[in-house]
Amino acid sequence: MHTPKTPLKLKKERRLLTVGWREWLSLPELGITRIKAKVDSGARTSALHAFEIKPFKLHEKHYIRFKIHPLQRSKEDIVECIAEVQDIRWITDSGGHRERRYVIKTLLKLGEAYWPIELTLTNRDTMSFRMLLGRTAMKKRLVVNPGASFLLR
Repeated sequence: MHTPKTPLKLKKERRLLTVGWREWLSLPELGITRIKAKVDSGARTSALHAFEIKPFKLHEKHYIRFKIHPLQRSKEDIVECIAEVQDIRWITDSGGHRERRYVIKTLLKLGEAYWPIELTLTNRDTMSFRMLLGRTAMKKRLVVNPGASFLLR
């Protein structure tokens, strides 16, 4: 019988949050207290609905000012946001269309958990969800139950 000379080291396992395929979350640094997001493990990058996107420079740093309708099918509620630009990337959407998007970093609150994520800004008016939570933001934190919705409040 073969026995290893050094004991096998087990990784400390972080407890993953179980989420449904859609969840209510918030982006407190942007002033968005409640937004419904599609949890999409097929999308690498998270995306946030934005319009009137206007870049500007302040103290040699690049920022972006944009507006969002946080509630689906409602153009009444408008939140104006400002964030530092982290990057500008070419993103290919699920239909194969390429688009240059601003990338920001902000805090995500899901249930009682908080962590920073990257978001690309794009107009999602024609989409069913104002936000898409991609797999990079979920990595080592979430597991998705595709048969459930709104597990965390």
